Amino acid sequence: MKVLIVDDNAGTRSMIRIILERTGHEVVGEAGDGDGAVKAFAELRPDVVFLDIIMPGKSGIAALEEIRKIDPAAKVILVTAVEQDEVTKELYNKGAAGIIYKPFAYGDLEKALKRL
Repeated sequence: MKVLIVDDNAGTRSMIRIILERTGHEVVGEAGDGDGAVKAFAELRPDVVFLDIIMPGKSGIAALEEIRKIDPAAKVILVTAVEQDEVTKELYNKGAAGIIYKPFAYGDLEKALKRL
């Protein structure tokens, strides 16, 4: 799958990239904030986006909404340290294809992709 990785932490982006590339996926782009996520999605049209929620500027939730306006069928997996039922419910209501909680294990990314 062609993947876009969005996280304000370069180390997290790098870790996700390494895991995905080792499991045969192609990382087509990265972004460090919500505005960059929307721009990269519009330009690259990846098969799936791994999107952090808490970032400076535009949040991952706002970016998710904009991405889904560009492509209502977009596959976006949220990556977050916030594990609360209300937040989880809101994310799925806004069109999230999945949620991965930090800290995540090596296999969590592949499991999320297989559920798509």
